[in-house]
This record gives sequence, C-alpha cells and structure tokens, in this order.
Amino acid sequence: MNYKKININTALPANPKSRIMIVYTGGTFGMTRDANGVLVPFDFSHILAYLPTLKNLMLDITVIAFEHPIDSSNIEPEHWQTIGKIIFDNYDDQDGFVVLHGTDTMAFTSSALAFMLEGLAKPVIFTGAQLPISEPRSDARENLITALEIASANREGRPIVPEVCIYFDYELIRGCRARKVESMYFDAFHSENYPALAKAGVKIDYAFDAIANPTAKKLSLRSKFDTNIALLKLFPGIGAKAMESIMETDGLKAIILETYGAGNAPTAEWFLVILRKAIAKGILVLNISQCPGGMVTQGRYETSKTLADLGVISGADMTTEAAVTKLMLLLGELGPDQTRKWIGKSMAGELSEL
Repeated sequence: MNYKKININTALPANPKSRIMIVYTGGTFGMTRDANGVLVPFDFSHILAYLPTLKNLMLDITVIAFEHPIDSSNIEPEHWQTIGKIIFDNYDDQDGFVVLHGTDTMAFTSSALAFMLEGLAKPVIFTGAQLPISEPRSDARENLITALEIASANREGRPIVPEVCIYFDYELIRGCRARKVESMYFDAFHSENYPALAKAGVKIDYAFDAIANPTAKKLSLRSKFDTNIALLKLFPGIGAKAMESIMETDGLKAIILETYGAGNAPTAEWFLVILRKAIAKGILVLNISQCPGGMVTQGRYETSKTLADLGVISGADMTTEAAVTKLMLLLGELGPDQTRKWIGKSMAGELSEL
C-alpha cells in the first residue's frame, strides 16, 4: 500500500506546542464535488482553503496520505498494516497522530490499531466526517480541529490520552469500544459499555479515571492477520443448512456467534450437533451479544449454559468490531492455541473482565 508526504503550506510556528502527524486514508471527510456534481477525493494539500484555522493551532503538522484515498467500505487488513507501519515508523518523531478515515469501517480500523500497537503511550485519534469538508454544514472542521487538540494535549509533560480513540461529534471514545450507530446524523459513534474519555464544549473535559495508563513497554507492532474467520448472527428460523455451510467453510479457524441477550442461543439438538462438530474440528467459537449494551454471561440462563458446556468462549462485552479484529490478529500472530488463551482477556481495554 503506497503513501506519500503532503505539503499543506503551513508555516512552522516559532515554538510549536506539539508535533502531530495526520494520516489521511480517504473517506467522506476529503470529498469535493466535480464539475458534474459527483463527490470525488480532493487534493489534501489544499486543506488550508477549507480550514485556515489550522495555522492558529501552534502545531508542527506533518501529513501522510494514501497514494490513492479509499472509501472505507474497501478497507482490508493490508490498510491496517499500512496505518500501523506509518505510526510505528514515525512514533519517536511525533507527539501524537490523527487518522482521517471513512466512518463506515472506522470502528474496525480503530479496534485493529488498538491491538496492533502494543506499548502505545501517545494519542492515536481517529476522526472523519458525515458531510464532506467542502459542504457548508460539514462536521469535518470541528472534528479535525478538536482531534488535533486532543492529540496534542498533555499534562505535566505527558500525553493526556495515550491510547487509540475515535473523536466524533464532541465526544472522545475508546477505539476498541466504538461502533457506528448512525448514518444520517452527526453522532455516528457510540460506546455503550464504556464511558466517554472526553467531551468537548467550551473546553475539553477529560474523564481521567477512564483513560488508559500507558505501560513502560517500548512500542511494538503486531501486524499479521489471519482472515479465516466467520460471523454468524442468530435469528429465529435460522436453518441447519445455512449454519452448516458456514461451519464447513474450507480453512475456517474461528467463528463469532452473535447470540441473543446475555449470550443465549437455541437449544435445538440440530443446532448443538453442528456446534459440537465444529468445536471438535478445532474451530474456535466466540460468543458475542447482538445487544449494543450489556455483556455475555454464559450460564446465567440454561440456553447459554449449554454453550459454555460445549466449549464456546464468552466474549464478555466486546463489540463485534473488536472481536473480529482481535481474532484475526491473534490467529495471525499467535496461532489457534494461544488465541484461545487470550481472546477472553483484555488486551487494550476492549472488554470488562469479571
């Protein structure tokens, strides 16, 4: 995946507050209308024409852009690897990072980066827009300006938010706790199972107790993904043939079972037989609730105790986005046996351990 450095023609402040790198991947944020009124990616070097206040932030800003900006619906693990490498390679020279990304898969990418960047002690703030920056009512301007402020914020010489986050519509949330919930309004992302890390108004109020404490580890980059996983959402009337076709996928190593409520599933014999056969073949089955809030508590009801007895692993209160990216990364980096050990443990604050 190719990328390049962009000159945005901002004069370097005499005494910059911080050095911040913007990683521009594409998405709605950087769209403008062509002569036919069609939305197309704009030249990011012209960002000052849309956002002249960037010059007033007193930041030393470096911009790295994908050679070909992409719609986030086309995001693949190779793009996560590219973003991770950019951050890792420039980590020592920057105080923080802002990643501009399309909203549709932003929660997947922010989750992936949270797991990839082990030992992170600097801010990596994802943001984007529901309306292109070229539109008069765009949310892009406020989102980027505040994301830059958060990425550069420090207290007693240390970054205030040393983790991967999403900033959107006046709220900062943990990247591996986020999910996209809105496509028509500006409040695109929610974190149902973990409090907001900050809220922006006249000033930015940080929830210091909710923000992660950096470890003393040196930053390392995990970047191997194994995509041999599947996602199965349960619904009343689901049939054996449909379920078997997924479970018998060639090379399948793990499946995320999106269950009802607190982790409940049917107790029909055909359903249990299919699960039992998959687990006997070594396929890891992870239980994630379809509910945005709450968590899987296997054994609370008889319908979830059966899953636990079969060897299904509880995903606690992980989002589907966190479960997908964590599974692929653990399988790629550590293999199936170690994935079973780590999938139910918190790696980046993505789940609540009981």
